[in-house]
Amino acid sequence: MSDTTIVFDGVGHSFGDRRVLDGIDLDLTERRIGIVGANGSGKSTLARMINGLIMPDTGTVTVNGLDVRKNKRKVRRDVGFIFSDPDRQIIMPTVAEDIELSLSRTVKDRTERHTRALSVLSGFGLDGHADQPAHQLSGGQKQLLALASVMVLGPSILVADEPTTMLDLRNSLMLRDVFAGLDEQLVVLSHDLDFVADYDRILVIDGGRVIADDEPSSALTYYRKSMS
Repeated sequence: MSDTTIVFDGVGHSFGDRRVLDGIDLDLTERRIGIVGANGSGKSTLARMINGLIMPDTGTVTVNGLDVRKNKRKVRRDVGFIFSDPDRQIIMPTVAEDIELSLSRTVKDRTERHTRALSVLSGFGLDGHADQPAHQLSGGQKQLLALASVMVLGPSILVADEPTTMLDLRNSLMLRDVFAGLDEQLVVLSHDLDFVADYDRILVIDGGRVIADDEPSSALTYYRKSMS
């Protein structure tokens, strides 16, 4: 059981006339939670509410007891978020500089920032690429860099929205192993059902509602049948 708690209470959201989430009630305490659903099901909207990228029209989302709407800055320190396309998150020219940018608000000394950047890169197997242009990394290495730049800030929760979409099988397996080694609570959206098959809990989203919420074997079997 995780020490972190994410609660959705009566959450609904619309984009214009299109209702994308409706009546979501969830209490998420497990360490590894997978979310699956077809494109347009509402799962990405749900995930983005955990760190305040999207706010609900109705209901509330709380993270570790904090209302996301009222405590967006504090919540974002607790919730790291990575996108399917790491190029959306990699900003600086070199690998080490990108990590140092993440540290710039909390670590004022430039030498200390560089030392800490090298340390976190080593933890993700990227220390040999510290001075390399970030755009020259492979797809898997870019996703690791995006992950490292988030994790260096010490979040207690990591939300990953389709992290394997742009990865080949080898890099997908590598990322799955990296995720398995993290102590933080994980909320992972994935079309790759094998990626989340050993998680603690799976949510199936369809039409803006949770249509299944169970352990992986049962939930993924339900999802496969619902898509056939």
